[in-house]
Amino acid sequence: MFFDTDSSAILLLEDGTYFEGLSFGAVGTISGEVVFNTGMTGYQEVITDPSYYGQLITFTYPEIGNTGVNYEDNESSHPSVKGVIARQISKTPSNWRHEISFENWLKDENVVGIHGIDTRSLVRHIRESGSLNGIISSESKYSIAELFSLLKKSPSMSGLNLVDKVTTKSAFNANSSCPVAFDMRIKNTQTIPYKVVAIDFGIKQSILDRLVAHGCEVTVLPANAEMTDVLALSPEGVFLSNGPGDPSTVDSGINLAKNLIEYKKLPVFGICLGHQILGLALGGKTFKLSYGHRGLNHPCGLNGKVEITSQNHGFALNSESLNSEKIKITRLNLNDQTVAAISVIDRPFFGVQYHPEASPGPHDADHHFNHFVTLIEERRRIVD
Repeated sequence: MFFDTDSSAILLLEDGTYFEGLSFGAVGTISGEVVFNTGMTGYQEVITDPSYYGQLITFTYPEIGNTGVNYEDNESSHPSVKGVIARQISKTPSNWRHEISFENWLKDENVVGIHGIDTRSLVRHIRESGSLNGIISSESKYSIAELFSLLKKSPSMSGLNLVDKVTTKSAFNANSSCPVAFDMRIKNTQTIPYKVVAIDFGIKQSILDRLVAHGCEVTVLPANAEMTDVLALSPEGVFLSNGPGDPSTVDSGINLAKNLIEYKKLPVFGICLGHQILGLALGGKTFKLSYGHRGLNHPCGLNGKVEITSQNHGFALNSESLNSEKIKITRLNLNDQTVAAISVIDRPFFGVQYHPEASPGPHDADHHFNHFVTLIEERRRIVD
């Protein structure tokens, strides 16, 4: 019988499959696309990543919460996910940086959670069935039939524009790199900062940190920024950020990217959704992956060169839709051969599907930020 104790919870999937477990975090009922992340670390960064907006995140690592939460590592000011699914949670954090327990943080942020379920079985089911919407409830007032009725109202991620939910409402400046002293990656030594405009489709704080660390002075504009807004800031480079939802619906971003393409000498760099928007502006098409790529150890490469990458996306560029006379595929995801990176043959434009800023994840791909500022430096020499 469901809800046989005050701490009972249920996860119901749209195909009728259900998992009984225990409630943690906030008490409530919430629905969304059920996705999974295979990383062993970084639950806080994942939960606050705007690219996960509106989703129910499953962690495959068997226990999460054991390092608690510190506000310094958030990727945005609040969690972006609607719900959290875990095998087991630690109620006693043990880390010198923690400020609040994982469970209390989720309660404060009104994020509904369920634990005590077989996450291996859930992930296997998603891999075999493809993307599924689900609903988590820790409220005994609902019957299964009522939960199923609520779940049917949850929209599909295909065709869903979520960028407006996460973008900044007004422009702001970013001028600080990662604040923790033990970050040993490259630090800013640039005496004359590179003026970069970043378009915020749901930008992670760590991306801003890495741009600044590579010598950029960043002005962040909302997702609906127009070309006149960008040019008014006299940028030396433009960055297109990550973000949630279906990239083909982000008309404002695609139109902006089309206008940027006309400025042949202005470097443009896109990550994740920004990479997809760049590809769409160049005439390509995107498609929804069966269950997405979300984890910290995805191999990407081409021609014998491989880097281990952090990923979080449910859509990808269709390789057959890309014009080979204009676009070069520079890396593939070596797990399924989907497009992982592109560059434009006659322009200083490039994009990567994965996350070179990591956070969480390996630092193999940090060199892409260096490539971006190198393109800006080359442009400076030409202009000067």
